[in-house]
Amino acid sequence: MTEFRSKSLIALGGNLPSAAGAPQSTLVSAIAELSRRGLYVQLLSRFFHTPCFPAGAGPDYVNAVIQLSTDISSADLLAILHDVEAQFARVREQRWGMRTLDLDLIAREDQVSPDLATYRHWQALPLAAQTRRAPEQLILPHPRLQDRGFVLVPLCDIAPDWQHPVLGLSAREMLAALPKAAVAEVQPL
Repeated sequence: MTEFRSKSLIALGGNLPSAAGAPQSTLVSAIAELSRRGLYVQLLSRFFHTPCFPAGAGPDYVNAVIQLSTDISSADLLAILHDVEAQFARVREQRWGMRTLDLDLIAREDQVSPDLATYRHWQALPLAAQTRRAPEQLILPHPRLQDRGFVLVPLCDIAPDWQHPVLGLSAREMLAALPKAAVAEVQPL
């Protein structure tokens, strides 16, 4: 099923080299690949250096956010993102593990998927459970978006007024609610 042309926010990250080079080069190459696949990249944040999470779990990350415009379904978009990750040797062995490339669909317009109850369940999941469990379906907006400086800092670079469809807060307001230390560790390259 084809949806109307919509704006999608994608968080990008990586902390291991790929065949394209260091993480920053991998992100640049992945963005180019998304464009080659017919996804229109409307906005691109600056690239940011971010400490690895959890602390000590590996090399530090390079993160960014892009805004895409597409008329394909969310499921098809997610499939493309996973395919591009695999093209850059992303291996999904460990939740929150090191990776060459991470492409997360964090929001699509004001869509809440699959439904509000499922979204709230995953949003309220305790941290210990988050490290062991991953949803089997796409949850939008990303249930941890409001907690992650490495997403919110670059998101505010391109869409500070984007409104979270469940929380009713702008990206700028969510960023301001984070501890200052968590924001300060996300540094532009």
